[in-house]
Amino acid sequence: MKTLIINAHPNFNNENSFSHKLQEMFLRKYKGVFPNDTPEILNLYAFDLPRIDATQLLSVWDKQHTGKTMTEEEQRMSKITTNLLLQFKSYHRIVIVSPLHNFNVTSQLKDYIDNILVARQTFKYTSEGSVGLMTDNYKALYLQASGSIYTNDDRYKPLDFSYSYLRAMFEDIMAFDAFYIARAQGTAILTEEAVLQNAENDLDQAFNAFYSL
Repeated sequence: MKTLIINAHPNFNNENSFSHKLQEMFLRKYKGVFPNDTPEILNLYAFDLPRIDATQLLSVWDKQHTGKTMTEEEQRMSKITTNLLLQFKSYHRIVIVSPLHNFNVTSQLKDYIDNILVARQTFKYTSEGSVGLMTDNYKALYLQASGSIYTNDDRYKPLDFSYSYLRAMFEDIMAFDAFYIARAQGTAILTEEAVLQNAENDLDQAFNAFYSL
């Protein structure tokens, strides 16, 4: 099963981060099940992502729509966003690796979503509202690292906006079949051993369903 890993950690080479440990945990499990395959890894902080900005994506989209000639820089950004979209659509299993930043996704992950959430490509507008187009057995898995714990029935639970946002974008807007999560949570208050053991339990529960047909 073709798998794309989207790493949204600003310091993606930091082997001490829990995001990195989550990714390595996933890769070990993946290799155990699919020994002849290797997922592709896209490090979002390794290059400049086009953003929704008057001089970037907004200008590119406007000129694409009106047929105006794009500048050399706009052509470069258009090529990047087109390639990101083609890559995203070609993988039926998407793994997102990210820390929780101020209760939400990292800034580059939001920019990435803006590049692949494209009308008539991953969803479409109808008279009844938007309809997802990613309906051919697409699934996503979110590997999240967080300092606090967000699964207890306390004030932190509703503050995990990243999970709510990503699940809505993938399941409700793009119509992915399923959206799973495995958490390395409580990194600021629990021992590393406890965090990783709980994360592995989460991953064990999600992995088989993630790769089921």
